[in-house]
Amino acid sequence: MCGIAGILYKGSAAADARVGKALIDMLDACQHRGPDSTGFSLYRDPVPGHLRLRFIVGDGDEAKAAIERVKQKLTEFQAKIVEEEHKGSSFAVLVKFDGDLQKFAFEMEHAAKLSSIGESLDIIKDLGGAFDVDNVYKIDGFKGTHGIGHVRLATESDVAPEATHPFWATGFSDISIVHNGQITNYYKMRRRLEKQGYFFNTDNDSELIAVYLADKLKHGFTLKDALKTSIDDLDGTFSFLVSTKDEIGYAKDKLAAKPMVKYEDDKIIAIASEEVSLNRLFPGRALNTSEPAPGTYDTWQRSISA
Repeated sequence: MCGIAGILYKGSAAADARVGKALIDMLDACQHRGPDSTGFSLYRDPVPGHLRLRFIVGDGDEAKAAIERVKQKLTEFQAKIVEEEHKGSSFAVLVKFDGDLQKFAFEMEHAAKLSSIGESLDIIKDLGGAFDVDNVYKIDGFKGTHGIGHVRLATESDVAPEATHPFWATGFSDISIVHNGQITNYYKMRRRLEKQGYFFNTDNDSELIAVYLADKLKHGFTLKDALKTSIDDLDGTFSFLVSTKDEIGYAKDKLAAKPMVKYEDDKIIAIASEEVSLNRLFPGRALNTSEPAPGTYDTWQRSISA
């Protein structure tokens, strides 16, 4: 059992939207679904010609060595560091880079455990609850356009930052997913994607969803069409959220064993595992929520003016 949440602010509501605070509140409300770890995919307006990278580096001497390897590898790719930050078990850099993204991402994986790369995306994840992660990384102060998050009850892999959601697709910028459920044809699908040259960082079945969707986008699918095919191609029971730098979406398997509730008005679209998460956004208000039907999917785009 895990909990997922996502929010996208529309139009003028996206200006200085407190995405970080909204996701903290939503995830804290469903923390009972996953006390082991918490993660956030946060999206901000991109800086042209720049990429944001975040690594899991551990602590102490291990972290120092990993950070040094990261900096050496960045130098090899002539990626100039504009900003850097070391908090908790992660190290983040904003770099100037305009080369081959896939090759760059694969090589950076050899330096340290890479959480995310994006023009807009920053994945922050660690052990503990939503407020525990916020205490270290100051998620509350993040302002952006949209984001997704996850609370995890570890069932099939280690309780470790690298095994925590959200997951991104190595070699692709700005796509991330959070997932509640199980993909039962994981190994078959993974082998198929690996034969195409794709790389997996973990043995977590949720990472497969990110790589699968990224492959579809690479081959010209819209995000909505990719979500449509995922319902037939992925076996198992699942509800998941996906986000790119401009869109947020969901897919739900045909059995609908994993819960999902959504709320939409002219300012936001918010989706979560439980209604209590949506209520945190509007304390004291009765919300007109709905539950996506089995085997359904949808997407929402942020406005260009946002």
